[in-house]
Order: sequence, then C-alpha cells, then structure tokens
Amino acid sequence: MEALESQATGLSAAQVEERLARYGHNELAPPRRISPLGIFLRQFQNLLIIILMAATALSFVLGEYLDAVVIFAILLACAVLGFYQEFKAERAAQALREMAAPVAAVLRDGEEKIVPAREVVPGDLLVLHTGDKVAADARLLTAINLMADESVLTGESLPAAKQAEALPAGDVTPGDQACMVLGGTVITYGRGQAVVTATGMNTEFGRIAGLLQAVEEEHTPLERRMHTIGRVLSVICLAVAAGASLLGVLRGYGWLEMLIWGISLAVAAVPEALPAVVTGALAIGTSRMARRNAIVKRLPAVETMGCTTVICTDKTGTITRNEMTARLLYLEGRLLEVSGSGYAPEGAVREGEAELDAAGDPVLAAAARIALLCNDAHLYGEGGARKLRGDPTEGALLVLGRKAGLDPEQAARDFPRLDEIPFTSERKMMTTLHQGRQGVWAALKGAPEAVLSRSSRVLTREGEKPLSDGSRREILAQAEAMAHRALRVLGLAYRDLEALPEAAPDQVETDLVWVGLVGLMDPPRAEAEAAVATCREAGIRVLMVTGDHPHTSAAIAREVGLVPPGEEPRVITGPELSRLSDQDLLQALKEVKIFARVAPEHKLRLVKALKAQGEVVAMTGDGVNDAPALKKADIGVAMGLAGTEVTKETAAMILADDNFATLVAAVEEGRAIYDNIKKYLIFLLSCNLGEILVLTGAFFLGMPLPLIAIQILMVNLTTDGLPALALGVDPKAPDLMQRPPRPPRESVFSRPVNVLLAVISMYLTLILGGVFAYFCYLNPRGLTDPEAVLLLAQTMVFVTIVLAEMVNAFNCRSDTLSLFTVGPWRNRFLVAAVAVSLLITLAIVQWEPLARIFRTMPLTGREWLLALALSLTILPVVEAAKWGLRRGIAGKGRG
Repeated sequence: MEALESQATGLSAAQVEERLARYGHNELAPPRRISPLGIFLRQFQNLLIIILMAATALSFVLGEYLDAVVIFAILLACAVLGFYQEFKAERAAQALREMAAPVAAVLRDGEEKIVPAREVVPGDLLVLHTGDKVAADARLLTAINLMADESVLTGESLPAAKQAEALPAGDVTPGDQACMVLGGTVITYGRGQAVVTATGMNTEFGRIAGLLQAVEEEHTPLERRMHTIGRVLSVICLAVAAGASLLGVLRGYGWLEMLIWGISLAVAAVPEALPAVVTGALAIGTSRMARRNAIVKRLPAVETMGCTTVICTDKTGTITRNEMTARLLYLEGRLLEVSGSGYAPEGAVREGEAELDAAGDPVLAAAARIALLCNDAHLYGEGGARKLRGDPTEGALLVLGRKAGLDPEQAARDFPRLDEIPFTSERKMMTTLHQGRQGVWAALKGAPEAVLSRSSRVLTREGEKPLSDGSRREILAQAEAMAHRALRVLGLAYRDLEALPEAAPDQVETDLVWVGLVGLMDPPRAEAEAAVATCREAGIRVLMVTGDHPHTSAAIAREVGLVPPGEEPRVITGPELSRLSDQDLLQALKEVKIFARVAPEHKLRLVKALKAQGEVVAMTGDGVNDAPALKKADIGVAMGLAGTEVTKETAAMILADDNFATLVAAVEEGRAIYDNIKKYLIFLLSCNLGEILVLTGAFFLGMPLPLIAIQILMVNLTTDGLPALALGVDPKAPDLMQRPPRPPRESVFSRPVNVLLAVISMYLTLILGGVFAYFCYLNPRGLTDPEAVLLLAQTMVFVTIVLAEMVNAFNCRSDTLSLFTVGPWRNRFLVAAVAVSLLITLAIVQWEPLARIFRTMPLTGREWLLALALSLTILPVVEAAKWGLRRGIAGKGRG
C-alpha cells in the first residue's frame, strides 16, 4: 500500500488521472502490423511464384492465351488464399486485448465504483466478488474464502485458494502466488480486496502477450520443400532455355526461332499446376479434417501435421475433460467405484459388478445427501453438454449425488438450508445447516484428517457406531492411497442438532458422525488412451506439458498409457526446468515425458529445444499461457470448446471437439496429402524430364525438332492438367499410419523418387527417340514430301508422349507399391481425367481444323496401336523398378 501510495479509501480522482498519464491505460499494446496490401504483395515473393509469373508472360508472347489465363488464375487464387490466411493469423494479439475484463469494481474516494477496466491504474483497490474477472495483477489485502480460476494462465484444473498473508521470499511461479490475483483470471468463490500492482503490458497477461508478439513465424516443412523445388526448377529452366537456344543458333537455326523454342522448353519445365495441385490437395484434406472436427486455419498446417515427430500436449482440457469427477467412495470399509465422467449425470456407483442406489444403502444415501447439500455450485444445460457455475469440485459432488440416485432439487426441498459456516484454510472444512426431519442437520465436507479429528462415531448400514482408533488409521491410510493416485480427497460427515445454534465452528463442528471419503479428479477423455497408442504406433512421441501438479500429471499419464503401468515416471517441474542447462535439457528430453508446473516461457523453451534437435513439433493447448508456444511450434493446435480466443487465433489448427483423438486424424490426413503431392511431383517431373531429354537429345544427334513450340505447350497443358490434379486427390495408402514419421529434413526427392524419375524419364527418352527416328528416317508410309515425313514423325511423337504419360500417371500412384496392390481403378478422378485428355489428343490429331492449328497429321489405326503399345511398355519397366526398391527397403530394414 505504501509503496503504491494508496490508502484504505482508495485513490482520488486526481491520483487516477495522474497515473493514467504516467502508466497508460490498462490494456495490451497493439502488435506490430503489416498493411493488407503488404500482406498481399508478400504472396508473390515465393521463388516458384516468380517463375510462374515469368511463364505467364512468356505464354502471352507465344500466343498461348488460354495457357496464360490458367497460370494467371492459379497465381491469383494462391495469392488471395495466402493473404486471407496471414491476415487471420495477425489477429492473435487483437484477441488477447479483447479478453481483458470490460469493467472492474474499485474503491475510490471511499466509495465502490464500477469503472472500465482500461481505466484501472496501479494503486487502485479492486473489490473482488464471485464471478468477477480480475482486471489487473493485484496484491490481496483481504481474502475471505477466496478462490480463483487461473487455468488460462497456469493450466491448473482446480481453482487456486487465495490468502492475504505474504508468502516466504523465493522464486515462485504464477500458479503458486497465493497472495496475488492475476489479470484475466476469474474469482470462483468468496470475496476480497486487493491493491493493483501492475496493469497493461506489465501484468502476467501482458507478459504473455509480449512473448507472443516476439515469436517469429517460421515456414512450415511443406513451404520449405516447395521453395527448394522452385530453386531447382528455376535452374533447370534457365539452363535448358539458354543451352537449347545457343545450340540451335550454332547449328544454323535462326536466333528468333530458337529463342521461341527455348522459351517453350522453359515453360514445359515449369510445373505451372504445382500451386493448384498443392492447394487443391491441402484444401481437400482440410475438408476431410473438418468433417472429423479438425478446423485448419493455414493450409500448409495439414501437411505439417503429417510429418510431426513430437506432440507437446497440455493435460487439462486436452488429455482430460477439464471437468472434475468423483471416481471413488470409501464407505464403512468398502471401496466403491463411480462410473461416468464430467458433469453429465450418466454413470453409477458400483461395488464390484453390483450397482448401488441410495434407496437401499443408508451410508451411500448419507454421502450423497452431504454431497448435494454442502454445496454452492449449480449445473445447467441438458444431457452431456451441462455447464458449471461455481467450484468444479462442488460440481462433481452434485453429479455424484445424482449418480447415487438422489435429486438435488428434492434434497434442497426436504432439507432447506438455514445457515452455513464457510470454508477457511485454518479449519479446512465447510459446513451447511439444514432443517431436518427431527431438528437441525449439519452437513460437512473438508480435508479428511480435519473432519476425522472432529468425528466420534461412524455411520454403517446397521446405524451409527463408535469410531475406533483402528478405523481412524484405516481411513487415513485409504485417504493417503487415494492421494497417491492423484485424487483430490474429501472427508464427509454430519451431525444432528436439536435446534439451530449460533453458527460458530466450535459449537457445530464437533462430535461428528463420519460417513466416508470421496476421491475426485479431472478424468482423461475416453479416447485419449487409444489416441496415445496410435501415436506410438505411428512413431510419434507424446510429451505432457502442463501447469498442473506433478502427481496429478503422472497419474493421468499412466492412465492414458503415456508411461507403462506401474512405472513411476520422471517428472520435471517448471522451476527444475529453469535450472537445467541447455545440454541437460536436451538429454532430459530423451527420457522425460512429463513436464509439470510449467510457465509460458518453459513451454517456449521446450519447443525451441525440440526443434533444435530437428523435431517437427506440434503443440496443443487451450489457455492464454499456451499461445506463445503454439506460435513457435511447427503447428499449434487449439481446443475449440475450452480454448480461449487467443489460442484459437494463434493456432494453425483448431480441434472443434477438443478431442485428442482428432489429432490422430490430422496426422493421417497430413501424411496422405504429402503422399499425393509426392505422386504428382514424380509424374510431372518424370514426364517433363523425358520431354526435355528427347528434345535436346535430337539437337545433339543433329536431328530435326521432334516437336514444335505449340506442340510442346499442348503436351504440357494436356498432361500437367487434369491427370496431375487427379493424383493430388488419390485415396490413402493402407499402411499410412504404420509408417514412422518422415525425417524432418528429408527432401521430397527421396531415393525412391529419384530412382523413378531416372527410370521413367530415360525410358520415355528411349521410346520417343526411337519413334521419331523410325518415322523420320525409315518413312514407313512411303511419303514423298520431306515436310510431310517430318509432320508425321512429329505427330507420332506427340501422340506417343501423351499416351505414355497417361499410362505413367497410374504408375505414379505409389513410389514403391505395385499399381495392382494400390488398385488401378480406385482413383475414379484419375480415370476420368485420362479419358478427357485422350479425347482432346484424339481431336487435335484426327480433326482437321485442330490438326491445322497444332501442325499434326491424322494417323491410321495401325499407327495409333503402335503408339499405344509403346506407351504400355512403361508399365513393366516401372513395376520392375518398384520391385527393386521394395527389396532394397526390406533389406535395409533387416539390416
């Protein structure tokens, strides 16, 4: 108070004005922004896009207006899509600002006033009530049964108890600062008063906002690979165009003719459909994932999910439901299990296989009645979508009462509340007084040792009996065993009174009748165990990174199979993590799967350390404290139901159902998308390389041009269009989720890809060169006009190359598996695309008006059959190459 120059009556109006001028408004600083025009222009900085822009201009020069329009449309669509994605991502910091409390209750000039939260200043006295969102960081002056939900900042699943007493000096995390309330958190119980110590960017909330703004976004693995491909292709384009033109001029061709022909080769070498295929494959994957409750904000994130090697997952609300649930009851020596989870009333109390009901079990009835009546929480909503107003523990007790067979409304009517003695940290219990059937009935819940020490009798099915020392030891041992299972344990008791006494603890909370223990926890999601197992099978490491207690985190990890049953896992806490050197942390990451009591900077450090090891990191989260790590990770995954707006805006992907299992679907879709993009690249580059080799090879051998410029462009447009796009939506491979993750640094040009590119392009060169030489020099038709002979040879090359590339499209459906294993007809889009391309080719060759435009000659049936037979020979050649690749992979695996 003195340091902040505040007083018991609060600040004066003059002091407020002075401090607003000195400290500024209580709001987060706006992020550094780039203009919408700047974001749009940035989409054209990709090297591949620049090459495509040049190809568009060259196509206009060559008179290929349709080709140019298609390329330009692809460029524009990609730019608009990229602009929208970046513009949405830049709204993360704005979402942080909107999460601030809109108003605050403060004491000023001796009066309680409601003021806009942005006008709160250091030294203000906050008046705190249940349900208030705290406007700024503040030091508590008074705290009466005060509890605060700090999960958005700390990840704690339970509200934190607050106190006015100072803590011992030391390094404590925000979650352990019991004498402070933090801006952006919510008061769930009690009341208090606090003096504001920090506002705006100086609060814990603001510090996280600063971390978020400081994190630079990085290119995804897919974007990096596309940049690499763009650079490779640019070199190929320039080398081919320059080399071919120069060679032609040296051989006597006109420089203008060679320039146009060289440009045609360059255009053929550029995969102008690449952005469309990548975007189309990602968009279709996004649509599939949306149907599986995964909403993607940035398209490359879909593919990134497929090469993820580590998932750093929060516990509360991600692995668990973020809803407290009663799991065990210990009544008169019986350990009873409670089924169901969360606030939905489905479930029952069981002893072994037998289902119990309060109507037939007086001890269970008493426990259920205490759970319902010694309770200030309320549940609303229908079915499994019920929501809680109040303390999560009390919400779980309400559900427990229902599962035992009692109705909360009826219990409240039968036992109307007369008075209560609130929970205090000294007594460690809460008592409510009710009008009973024969007087006043007191219901109590609290710490087991505290309630047990005030109990003299125990309730059994035969009635009340004296509580022996042996029974006390047994109860305390059971309470300890429950606590070791990471359950929050409460003791339940009651007392019958003749009349309503003065509501003083010493007069009521004595000579109690002990009823039993209840163990509660935030349970794992039903799908979490299977999802973790699937990740393990797919070779993906799962790390739990949470702000919750180490024991709770370890217990949940065991329950979902993150660590083997019975094994005591090693847990590293936030303070321990801070003391680790970078080298020690890297070593710990090889062994430790659980990081508890972590702060935002700890999560950031973990993500950075994992990425430094070459891992592709996915980070899941729901609270504000997760946002910086989500932004730094290769892919941030936010929870759609429990997640804050900050996390949703920062993340690249949102799980609409908050279901960890949805991540598995995201991995599967991501892997399938990468497979399809790779199929497209094998098809496109093998065909284009074959074209370039046969065309330039003819130069070296002194032969005429196998194809003229317009034919080159038509082959390019026909084969690189619909068939290539159809490969981008190929069905998933059956072994997709049994493969280990791709090495993060692995190029798209892997060994199988390189082998197939070499085999296919060389074989295409062989058959196309042979066809051209046969028809150009042997003249099987016996034509007398040399121009007609060359025209027929060029037409045969044109037809053969189109047919061979259509057959090759089916070959490229897998880089290692046989076409007959993946199923030749499973991709109906590819079948249709090939049919359309063949019809176009047929029209260009056989229909006289188009034949004149494209300089072709109608072929005979025998010539068509020859072209088809030659194109089909590529099937056994590629099948043999794949067989060799499979044997090599199998041998490497055995080795």
